[in-house]
Amino acid sequence: MERMYVSTRDADERVTASEAILKGLANDGGLFVPTEIPALDIPWDELAKMSYQETAYEVMRRFLTDFTEEELKHCIASAYDDKFDTAEIAPLVDADGAYYLELFHGATIAFKDMALSILPYLLTTAAKKNQVKNEIVILTATSGDTGKAALAGFADVEGTKIIVFYPKNGVSPIQEKQMVTQKGANTFVVGIHGNFDEAQTGVKKMFSDRELAAQMDAAGFQFSSANSINIGRLVPQIVYYVYAYAKLYANGVIAKDEKINVVVPTGNFGNILAAFYAKNMGVPIDRLICASNENKVLYDFFSTGIYDKNRQFMLTSSPSMDILVSSNLERLIYRIAGDDAEKNAKLMRELATDGRYEITAEMREKLDAFYGNYASEEETAQVIRELYEKTGYIIDPHTAVAAGVYTKYREETGDAETKTVIASTASPFKFTRSVMNAIDPKYGSMEDFALVDELSRIGNVEVPQAIEEIRNAKVLHDTVCEVEEMPDVVRSFLKI
Repeated sequence: MERMYVSTRDADERVTASEAILKGLANDGGLFVPTEIPALDIPWDELAKMSYQETAYEVMRRFLTDFTEEELKHCIASAYDDKFDTAEIAPLVDADGAYYLELFHGATIAFKDMALSILPYLLTTAAKKNQVKNEIVILTATSGDTGKAALAGFADVEGTKIIVFYPKNGVSPIQEKQMVTQKGANTFVVGIHGNFDEAQTGVKKMFSDRELAAQMDAAGFQFSSANSINIGRLVPQIVYYVYAYAKLYANGVIAKDEKINVVVPTGNFGNILAAFYAKNMGVPIDRLICASNENKVLYDFFSTGIYDKNRQFMLTSSPSMDILVSSNLERLIYRIAGDDAEKNAKLMRELATDGRYEITAEMREKLDAFYGNYASEEETAQVIRELYEKTGYIIDPHTAVAAGVYTKYREETGDAETKTVIASTASPFKFTRSVMNAIDPKYGSMEDFALVDELSRIGNVEVPQAIEEIRNAKVLHDTVCEVEEMPDVVRSFLKI
């Protein structure tokens, strides 16, 4: 049976999986969602024996039904190969009573690699399927990790160009260096004078700019997205939650069908939404623990039912979560609204005009699987230091936010028995200064790459290739613009 996708804002816009991946965003600005979430109807005894690649095929074929077996297996094999520095792709590490799902073993040492390694293959396959003659222009805003992972995925991929906008002073020095040193004739990186939400809003406006679309079409181009608003990003993320559960069962950590909790450091809501979809497929997940940093708009939403972005934007040590407009939350709102596109569209209009909306009591009842909390900057640093002192295991600030919130969850609910997976979303090497300062302030005077070497020494972990290759790399991208200049920058790069 072919699985169709609809817009969260217009029930009449129905497309196939490959069309949804190609478009990225629906015509009305809505996000594509499957008309129903498929059941994961494979016994856990079988899943427990599968490799990451085999698990990916079983999950993805249930969502991307217009891809042939050959096409999908080619995309998976091309993505999850020796770009990852471990054969497991996503290993689990037992530390201090939780299981850290390490999602940072790909080319850019962040969890975005898990989906962005495969998206270029899904996208180019989708383009062939739909007889697309235009060159695909990937247009993306990043809060730090998506940008580099997308650049690495799409660099020199035939038939594509990629343009990444990032907040000039809103990413870590390592994140920025990873992006501005990116090679590839089809890559373009731009810093904006503004924050991530402004970059993301600017990108969304360009997607719905019909005049720009017409100019691009005339020049042989069309936009698609590598942001987590693209369903081709979301579906691959479901895989690692299925894989993590299967591995816990295979290793005898849990009994068959025993429920687990999942903790996710959350910004744009895509990663935890993937866990929600996994739960709805039948993975025995009990609580979905949504961890925020000091930009705690999601914590407030789960506490009150009111989403309100009218607040101060905080720059923190976990910049990929410095977000006040969590785009993927719209997919959850659509679902708890009973798949009512009209009701969802009304709430999204309120968010656009007033910066806030409130869900009904009936909708709130459907969020009982979620628990939200946040960790302050001081708490985040304390978690990094204490986990290192207790176990020798070093985590990055985003993962530390999740670990801190998990501690609060246990204290508040008394639930210390349920086995828990914490999504570890980035290598500590991506945020060396924050990590090392948290462990001991004496490291404050050291320069960035000296800190890298010291982290390697005290953590007894090899420096990742992704860091080694930028140590002496030349800056290739130095364009900076104002938010309102973003469309002109795109036109200039495409020479239209």
